[in-house]
Amino acid sequence: MSVDKQTQALVRLASEVVERALKKGVDIAEVLVSEGSHLATKVRLGEPELVEEASSRSMGMRVMSGQQVAVTSTSDMSAEGITRFIEDALELVQLAQPDPFAGPPDASLLAKPEDHPELRLFDPAIDNLDARQALELGKQAESAALSSDKRLTNSEGATVARVSSASALVTSGGFRGAVCGTYASITVSPVADDADGKKRSGYYWSATRHLSDLKSAQFVGEQAARRTLAKLGARKIDTQEVAVIFEPDAARSVVRLFASCILGGSIWRKSSYLVGREGTRVASDLVTIVDDPLIAKGPGSRPFDGDGLASRRNTVVDDGILKTYLLDTYSARKLDKNSTASGSRTASGSVGASTSNFILRPGEMTPEDLISTTERALYVTDMMGFGFNSVTGDFSRGASGFWVQGGEICFPVSEVTISLNLDKLLQRIDMVANDLDLRTAIASPTFRVNNMIVAGR
Repeated sequence: MSVDKQTQALVRLASEVVERALKKGVDIAEVLVSEGSHLATKVRLGEPELVEEASSRSMGMRVMSGQQVAVTSTSDMSAEGITRFIEDALELVQLAQPDPFAGPPDASLLAKPEDHPELRLFDPAIDNLDARQALELGKQAESAALSSDKRLTNSEGATVARVSSASALVTSGGFRGAVCGTYASITVSPVADDADGKKRSGYYWSATRHLSDLKSAQFVGEQAARRTLAKLGARKIDTQEVAVIFEPDAARSVVRLFASCILGGSIWRKSSYLVGREGTRVASDLVTIVDDPLIAKGPGSRPFDGDGLASRRNTVVDDGILKTYLLDTYSARKLDKNSTASGSRTASGSVGASTSNFILRPGEMTPEDLISTTERALYVTDMMGFGFNSVTGDFSRGASGFWVQGGEICFPVSEVTISLNLDKLLQRIDMVANDLDLRTAIASPTFRVNNMIVAGR
């Protein structure tokens, strides 16, 4: 079935269910129908270890009767299953407590089909990647890693995966929309023998919406080997206060924590240290963070949000000042604000605020220049554990990476802990590099924090 026919069929099915629910007496009905397929393969030491292929289809519905709301979902798409699904929703909505903030967005705000941008989220070539080809890519990537140095003696494997999905949203308020997307990834994790008998593992990965943009298996394997070998000879350092440089993967983890604190649900529940902070400084003036769902081929891109509003770019932090929270229709009402078109609808039919492509904008210097201008620092490449309190902003994570002295990377570092309140951490960013990449929907370039506590020996 072609993509157009697939999405048209999903829209028709969702429309039929909406009409049936309305005829049963509810005031509002909203239906999301999704289907997709995925392939996951793993090779270890040249031998296939996993081949998993599956498809799925589900339907989620939110119904409202007055200010009573119910959500329900099903994966049984038979005639009997859909009938039972509708009846369950009708029964649940009668049992729900009234919510004065419940309700769909104003119909005049809904996106029209002609306004849905073409974001190039779907690549048929990814659908054509079969298990044999995926396993071969994994073998090539792992071989490229292990053959590069005799100290690489083992492997945690190479994985190649693809995902393809399509979904349609139809609401009784007049919205109809559908979107298709694909994603492919390749990851290699070699293991090296260190002089002290320890095993050092590393990894590298590539992920894209279009197969032609995926890094070659050879390149991924070589980069995984380089990153793993660089960890050999890792040592502890003394506890001290020092500058900390976060490379993109580690920086992304920090930005993800901030993202969780600016969502509407966190704000109205008062579970974020950013409650009441709009218009105030929350980061250094080098920090601008945008949430942009309109990036072509972006991993978090979407033409419309979970409420059916047209997607739009939101500047969340501008030169260090918090400009807005990310709000869906419900959280906007709770906070007496306007939606930022940031709603995300889950398979169950419920809607909540979420990020799309949440990006800390890059600076102009290269990461090499950033390091060369740093006298002393811990350069963090990996973080472990989850030590973050969103209410207070307190942050503490296990980390590993490299010691920087006199503008040069000197030796690998392991078994340290870095800590600082996230509010202070973001405000102490004094350098931002230009090495942003969009392998994931939350992304950041390398940045430097001028002072943090590093706990070592």
